[in-house]
Formats: sequence, C-alpha cells, structure tokens
Amino acid sequence: MSKENAPTYIEAASVACVHNNQVLLIKRGLPPGEGLWAFPGGKVMPLESPEQAARRELLEETTLYAQDLKSWTVSYPSPEDCDVQYRIHVFTCNLMVGREEAASDAAELGWYSLEASMGLPLAPGMQQHLLNLFR
Repeated sequence: MSKENAPTYIEAASVACVHNNQVLLIKRGLPPGEGLWAFPGGKVMPLESPEQAARRELLEETTLYAQDLKSWTVSYPSPEDCDVQYRIHVFTCNLMVGREEAASDAAELGWYSLEASMGLPLAPGMQQHLLNLFR
C-alpha cells in the first residue's frame, strides 16, 4: 500500500478489566457503536498518551480507577471500506479502585463471564478480544 493510500487512523484506547473470571463491559450510549457492548474506552485526546486516555476513559465511563494498567494489544476494528478507521490501544487491568457505575456515554455496565458476554450485541472485534482474554 502506498503512502497516499494508507488510512489515517483515529487513535483510541480501551480497558479490559478482569475480576473473578469476569470482564467489565459497557453498553455504548452514543455513536459510534450505540447500543453495543465493549470495553470502556474512547478517543485519545491531543497531547494524551494511549495509556492516559485508557485511564481517563475508564474513570469517566465507570468511575473506576485502574491500579495495574498493562498494554495488551492493538485493534483495528473498522472495515477497510469504512470512511473512519480506528486504531484502538487495548489495556488490561485486574486491580481497580472505586465502585463501578455507568457514567458519561456508558448507558449500562456489568461484569460478564465469557459465556454471558457472547450473548450480548458486541462491538466489532469484541468477540475475538473476549476469546483471547479468557484463554
């Protein structure tokens, strides 16, 4: 692919919080992905690192603070023919402080086992992330 055909990505970050063999998922309340379930996350703001964005988005959407954030993977969930392309830096977290509550653009949240999460309407790429997470 030549440079002029290379996609321009919107940088984003998300957090896969795992506790007692369950993962914290949010139901998106706004586009893109309104009504779909995903890890808490969102766009990386100017002058913000992906890790800073992941921490901020987790706090904004769940009121939880990540104590042990670790880089896990990078996801490219947008179809190639889509006008908007995302590069999502996904982090994991096993230690959180606070009491989870759906906030900001999260319409709902919940802790789900792998089996229960597969029954939700998931955002693009989430099914594979969940399978990899619970391996």
